[in-house]
This record gives sequence, structure tokens and C-alpha cells, in this order.
Amino acid sequence: MGKREEKIETMIAEAKKLGLVISDELMSKVAIGLGPVLYNKNADTVACGQVTELETVKENFLKKKLGLTLSDEELNIAIKEVCQALGTSNRNKKRVHFYALLVMKFDKESIYA
Repeated sequence: MGKREEKIETMIAEAKKLGLVISDELMSKVAIGLGPVLYNKNADTVACGQVTELETVKENFLKKKLGLTLSDEELNIAIKEVCQALGTSNRNKKRVHFYALLVMKFDKESIYA
């Protein structure tokens, strides 16, 4: 098993521990889409307390990657919901989980088909 596969298996196991209902296939595809970000300790998590981080998620992932055209307010609400779903006490909100939940929320799984 390669390094990427090991990382994906770890993400799948963590999602199950957190009680997240995300398909293994979607998590795997999101992880592959993130590329080298997976291996960077700072970049593989989302800091819900950092406004600039959440702005980056909104602009680069929701608007550019997913192609969403909803209002900033609607996108911000979705981001906050995912922050809460991953747990306010969880200091290591993995980007793979975060993005997969957003993909599911906006029914954009087809982007990873």
C-alpha cells in the first residue's frame, strides 16, 4: 500500500470514529483531488476559527472547484454547519472530511465522478 492509500485509509477510519456518514469512495476522490495538501500538517486541516481560512474555503473550493453561485451568506452558513458537524472541540478538522461534507451538502458528487 502506497503513502496516499495509507493516508486515505486513515481519513476513512477517522471519519467513522467521528460518526460522519461519507462514502469511502467520495473521501478517496476528494483526497486525491487535494494532492500534496494531504501531506502538509498545516494544510490538511481547516481552522474554523480563522476567518481567512474560511474565506479561502469559500472562494477556492465552493466557488471555483464546485462552481457554486449562491450568495456569500448562504455559503458562509454552510461552512459554519460543517464546522459544527465536525465538532467544535475537534481541533483537527481534516480538509478531506470538510470538503466531502460540503460536496454532499451541495449535491456536487458528480464533480468527483
